[in-house]
Amino acid sequence: MTILDYPMISRIRRNHGLEHATLNILVQHYPYRQLAGFSFPGGFFLLGDIPTDELRETVVQALARMNNGERQLAIHPNCGTNFLTSGFVVGLLAWLGMAGARSRRDKVERLPLVIALATLGFIASQPLGPEVQKRVTTCGDPEGLSIVDVFPIRFGRLTLHRIATGG
Repeated sequence: MTILDYPMISRIRRNHGLEHATLNILVQHYPYRQLAGFSFPGGFFLLGDIPTDELRETVVQALARMNNGERQLAIHPNCGTNFLTSGFVVGLLAWLGMAGARSRRDKVERLPLVIALATLGFIASQPLGPEVQKRVTTCGDPEGLSIVDVFPIRFGRLTLHRIATGG
């Protein structure tokens, strides 16, 4: 048993996968709508101006499609995992590029090297983010996950939906 199999972490990963699947389907209907999500053990939040009934139908559809084998829906190109992975690789290479530089002059002289390393790191890290999502931060198999409720939370003109899950 790995840490990814602990019940709470497994729930977060499955909810994160369902969140992404929902967003991947929603973007087909609302290609220019700003949407964001946040997963936790009890479900996920979805921020965006989406009618509640339509969101409920989309979450049900996303879960059904994942249960029918569409595991790739759990991977989303704008996931924070992608950004974090790129940031880590770029930051590490920039730090290595500056290793040993003592004076301000040394640091300025190394700046072109650091920029080149950071650029190469960013390019090289692009396929890593989705792979980290697939293996660590999401799960494409809902494994008995169920939808308990979808309800809106309004803050003036801002709409946040809470999608509660079980299983």
